[in-house]
Amino acid sequence: MAEIKIAAEARTEFGKGAARRIRRADNVPAVLYGHGSDPVHVTLPGHQLMLALKNSNALLTIDLGTEQHLAIPKQVQRDPLKGFIEHADLLIVKKGEKVTVDVRINVVGDAISGNLVILENSTIAVEAEATHIPESFEVSVEGLDAGAQIHASDLELPTGSTLAVDSDILIVNITAAPTEAQLDAELAEAEAEAGIEHDATDAEEAEAAAEAPAEGEAAESSESE
Repeated sequence: MAEIKIAAEARTEFGKGAARRIRRADNVPAVLYGHGSDPVHVTLPGHQLMLALKNSNALLTIDLGTEQHLAIPKQVQRDPLKGFIEHADLLIVKKGEKVTVDVRINVVGDAISGNLVILENSTIAVEAEATHIPESFEVSVEGLDAGAQIHASDLELPTGSTLAVDSDILIVNITAAPTEAQLDAELAEAEAEAGIEHDATDAEEAEAAAEAPAEGEAAESSESE
């Protein structure tokens, strides 16, 4: 993974007011911490940081002019509506050091028609060198049939990386797609449990009306006898 260099400025003002002023200038307040050192409060260019963090495990070189820090994103706060970055916590790392990170799972290929591909875990935790963190893992479901499963142990890890979770964790599960009848039955059961009742359809009303005279005629026949 290539290192992304970002020029930063030391931050001396704190509090909500200062943070708002930083964001109005299209910048992001951030904190660098780790390796037992005191937290370093910085201001980062918002657009550049957003581009860098398109990969959640981006390796960043934070340039403060007099010193540089190698870091990875640890926690990123975003505006829930607009999505822009409000604050970033960055973990200082060293070359050769191993860190535990969550790596994205990408599913490729097509299972046999009539089956559902269920992604049970969209990320998987691995331990890797800070300068060689995998960007993602590719999992192929090409030609798989119902009952097939892919576990963490089936992932192809790059040299130097190891699983940080149980190897039996399920990643992808292939199941048979439900039939229309099964879906209708499940919907009817759910509605019944929720106490939902529907008005009769035109077809149902017509069928009931057609049956009514027959019942009446039967009653008259019985009385005449």
